[in-house]
Amino acid sequence: MTEEALMKLKFPIGKFQHPKEVNDTMRNSWIGILEKFPNQLEEITIGLTEEQLDYRYRPEGWTVKQVIHHVADSHMNAFVRTKMALTEENPTIKAYKERKFALLPDANNYDVETSRMIIKGLHARYIKLFKAMKSEDFARTYLHPESKFTYRMDGVLAQYAWHSMHHYGHIKQAIESKGAYNSIEGN
Repeated sequence: MTEEALMKLKFPIGKFQHPKEVNDTMRNSWIGILEKFPNQLEEITIGLTEEQLDYRYRPEGWTVKQVIHHVADSHMNAFVRTKMALTEENPTIKAYKERKFALLPDANNYDVETSRMIIKGLHARYIKLFKAMKSEDFARTYLHPESKFTYRMDGVLAQYAWHSMHHYGHIKQAIESKGAYNSIEGN
């Protein structure tokens, strides 16, 4: 497999680019993505067999079930981080080991409905929060202790809209490949 082909599998919608300037139209678009995502996720994954939930989206990639559970884990962390940024002055957030999370038993079980329910409820709350935020709220920040990057809330909104569609693309790839990458273990 060429490096270009592998990169297309890793980043089906391209790599995330932090927006330099943000306006209300962009924010509303990202909120719309987050609103639609839980239903899109359910539509593409409802009725998948255990075999299909074990499909990988790329060589050494996660399985469909790991991706679904990862999205729930990641978006829960993002929600808490956002609330911290809105209630504290540039807090240093807690990092987590997403690859290790994906190896835990709850991320390797076939009950993806629990994570879909988490995503649905979490996104409903996240949407209410984002819609109620004022321009100055979107300028609030938190610091990531590992990357030392300071995240603005409008950038977080953009990133999690991208993250939703990024992993939707992974699931779609895995299903369309019909498990072509299953013989390779990894993350």
